[in-house]
Amino acid sequence: MQRLEEIRQIRLTKLAKLRSLGIDPYPPKSSFDLVSVAAARDSEGKTLSVAGRIWRWREHGNVIFADLKDSSGQIQLLFQSKKLERKFDLLKLFDVGDFLAVQGEVIKTSAGEITIDVAAFELLSKSLRPLPDDWNGLKDIEDRYRKRYLDLLLDPEIRRRFDIRTVVFKETRNYLDKLGFQEVETPVFHPLYGGANARPFATHMQALDTDFYLRIAFELYLKRLVVGGYDKVYEIGRDFRNEGIDHSHNPEFTMIEWYEAYADYHRVMDVTEGLFKHLAAKIFAKTQIQVGDKLVEIGHAWPRVTMSDLLAQKLNLDVEKLDAKALAEFCQQHKLELVRGETKGQLIFEIFDKLISKDLIDPTWVIDYPADVSPLSKPHRTREGWTERFEGYIGGREICDGWSELTDPQVQRERFEIDTKIARKDKSEAQQVDEDFLEAMEYGMPPMGGIGIGMDRLVMFFTNTWSLKEVILFPTLRPEK
Repeated sequence: MQRLEEIRQIRLTKLAKLRSLGIDPYPPKSSFDLVSVAAARDSEGKTLSVAGRIWRWREHGNVIFADLKDSSGQIQLLFQSKKLERKFDLLKLFDVGDFLAVQGEVIKTSAGEITIDVAAFELLSKSLRPLPDDWNGLKDIEDRYRKRYLDLLLDPEIRRRFDIRTVVFKETRNYLDKLGFQEVETPVFHPLYGGANARPFATHMQALDTDFYLRIAFELYLKRLVVGGYDKVYEIGRDFRNEGIDHSHNPEFTMIEWYEAYADYHRVMDVTEGLFKHLAAKIFAKTQIQVGDKLVEIGHAWPRVTMSDLLAQKLNLDVEKLDAKALAEFCQQHKLELVRGETKGQLIFEIFDKLISKDLIDPTWVIDYPADVSPLSKPHRTREGWTERFEGYIGGREICDGWSELTDPQVQRERFEIDTKIARKDKSEAQQVDEDFLEAMEYGMPPMGGIGIGMDRLVMFFTNTWSLKEVILFPTLRPEK
């Protein structure tokens, strides 16, 4: 820390010297007509101007070599005292990390290096702290998350990962827009939380002297829009859930939800499967994806298997015939943690989630979920006690969750009321009885299908990066003291 402060003081002295010479170390813009470094590298023999950050600095008497970086690439600079004359001495006031604009001819050195032979230069921004060694990067993981700007500068792989994130968001919008979906925005402040089972963040709005919750899902507002005549609607935005932080959870995260009138869960699976194939083609130009240490082909038709069939195939468990007591005993035998009082449907889901889901490597649609773990899903058209809900699994990881939407307001009221009573570790995670939403349903809600996908998890999938903090630019961290 002492060494860092010494360097900072030296740079502050240089800053004062620049100002005493009448040089503005933080001008509003360059006076040169700039091109990108990438364009400059393809312009041998031309005189042009570029700007960027000084990356390396090598002094050899009356000659200085430097590397300059912008977002498009890196190029070598050559400063010669015979060409720059008295201005050459100013270079002693510059440091690695400073932003510089230069003008000169693009040449090729005897070593074959594309270089700008600098005829004029100007300082654009003086840095006061030294950059970490780019050979070693930031070793402390906490530092990488807190100082993401340095992480991006020092590690091209990190930058590539977030470039892919940009493509995922852009192409998801393009894909849905071409299918006729309309993007909308719904409130972040909710008088009641709903649309998912999660603990909310609470806040107080002074202007209305009212308590609100930060939204945990968009679902109930997007469905109101379907009642209002939007047949195909989606939203990409932030959700907030006051829960634990781990490799796959962050309290603030980005979701997409979309709803389509006159569609059921099979149609939603078709659209979602198409989205994954579209993104793979745009990012990789192929449909083979690395997931963990496995190469997974997602280009074929994904099989659709009921949860009860999977339990029968994998565990020889006929859940249709077993009651809650027998299923609870099975859970105890397999050391699955229970809170006691779970319904039969909760136990079925617990067994699937803990004992089967991680082995679903090839793309698989798991369909038909118990009604008592799916409060917003439409009852199954032929199987009592089950709903038309699905989850998509690839590489042993759940990647999306959707269903044929419940459109009967009386059944929806019953589901809300049941969900507030069933056993769970945290009662605040229960769905609330939302009277305003129920009123909207009573005006008439068409059949529809819907889905929610974590955009951060989508990026994890397409970058094969299985820690959420690695795909969020600024993840939630405990404030430093």
